[in-house]
Amino acid sequence: MKTILLYGQLPPEAGPDEQDVLVQIDSISAALRELGHEAVPLALSLNLQATKEELLRQKPDLVFNLVESVNGSGRMIALGPLLLEELNIPYTGAKADAMFFTSNKILTKRMLAREGVPTAPWLESGDDLRHIGPKDRYLIKSVWEHASCGLADDALIEGNPDLIRERLRRSSCFAEAYIEGREFNLAILAGPGGPEFLPPSEILFEDYPPEKLRIVCYRAKWIEDSFEYSHTPRTFKFRKKDHAMLSHMKELALHCWNVFHLTGYARVDFRVDPSGKPWVLEINANPCLSPDGGFAAAARHSGLSYREVIRRLVEEDA
Repeated sequence: MKTILLYGQLPPEAGPDEQDVLVQIDSISAALRELGHEAVPLALSLNLQATKEELLRQKPDLVFNLVESVNGSGRMIALGPLLLEELNIPYTGAKADAMFFTSNKILTKRMLAREGVPTAPWLESGDDLRHIGPKDRYLIKSVWEHASCGLADDALIEGNPDLIRERLRRSSCFAEAYIEGREFNLAILAGPGGPEFLPPSEILFEDYPPEKLRIVCYRAKWIEDSFEYSHTPRTFKFRKKDHAMLSHMKELALHCWNVFHLTGYARVDFRVDPSGKPWVLEINANPCLSPDGGFAAAARHSGLSYREVIRRLVEEDA
C-alpha cells in the first residue's frame, strides 16, 4: 500500500514550530513501513498544479495529511484537503471544511458561542472597545497561526483599549480575554464505536514568579533552552476533586467534535478558571503527532503505542 505523507512546503526561514513537521514525517514513515506501507513524503507548494500532477503520477492508496501551513502561512491549511477531495484521494484526519473552521480562531469562537460552548470572550477589529475597564486583560492572538506563534508575555494588554485597537488594526489578530487558571489538553482518537478520549493532561507552570504570565507561549513549546520550556511539564495525575471537572471537559470536547464534524483525531485545549469552569481555547483538528508531543504522550498513557495510533488513523480512511 502506497501512502503519501503530504506536508506544507517550508519557507527558508522556517522556525522550530514549522520544522517539527519533518520530525513527524520521519516518525510516521517509520511506523508506516512497520505496518507494510510504502511511505513517500511530498511537499505541497503554492504551485497546486505541480502537486496535483505529482499526486496523479504517484497514484497513492492513501494520503497522510500533515499540512499545517504552506510557505509559512497558516491560512493555507485547508489547501491540502481541498486538493485531495478534488482528486478523490482518501486522506487521514479532518476534512477540508473542518480544517478551515477550526483553524480560523474567530470562526471557531463564533461557532462555539452559537452552540453554547463556553469560550473566552473576544474582540475583533472594528468592535466597540469602550467597555474595557482598567483591570480587563486581553491576549493578542493570531487568527490563523498555530503552535503558539506570536504568543509571548508582551501579548497581554491590560486596561488599554487604544493599544488593543492599534494592535488589531495592524495585523490579522484578535483579542481574547485572559482567563487566569489552569490549562488542559484533551486528545481524541476515532474508534470503531465513535470518538474515544485519551487521558487528559494538564500543563503545569512550575516555579513561575507571581508576575510572570502563565500561558503556553511559543518559548514554552519550541525554545528548548528557555525557562518556559523546562518549567511547563504535562501531568496526567489528578486529584479526586478534579474528576467532575474533567468529565465536563469531555462532554464539551465531544460537543466540539460533533459541531465541527471532526474525523480521525483531534485535541481540544481548555483553560479552567478559579471557580472550576472550563473554557474552550482552541480546537486542533490535526494535532501534532511528534513522538514527544502531547497527543503521542496521551496515547502512551492510555496504553497505545505510536505505531498503533498510526495504524488506527490510516485504517479509518484506507
